[in-house]
Amino acid sequence: MILRVLIADDDPLIRDVLRDVLDDEPDMEVVAVASDAREAVELAERHTPAVIVLDVRMPGGGGAHAAAEILQHAPEARILAFSAYTDAGTVDEMRRAGVTDYVAKGVRNTELVAAVRRLGRL
Repeated sequence: MILRVLIADDDPLIRDVLRDVLDDEPDMEVVAVASDAREAVELAERHTPAVIVLDVRMPGGGGAHAAAEILQHAPEARILAFSAYTDAGTVDEMRRAGVTDYVAKGVRNTELVAAVRRLGRL
């Protein structure tokens, strides 16, 4: 079974790298890429990904807003917050919005892939 993934990040370099890393996995397919929170919500509704890799700080309402909106329309989706912000307040805000897991930017690609795969199996 192919794991359908949506990437949402406002940094084009990070979007491209994430897409390359995840698309290189034989059991994963990046079905959509969003550059802001509004687009993430729209694309999640349209493509019904199993896992959404979601930046915490981005235009269009931010990651917490996007996570809550996505889960209203697709409660079966699993959201992986992917952020440079690892303070307790930010992590708590994302958890309250319904994020399943939280990974800090800068982790090894293998760790990110493992987190996406883990969420896809929940």
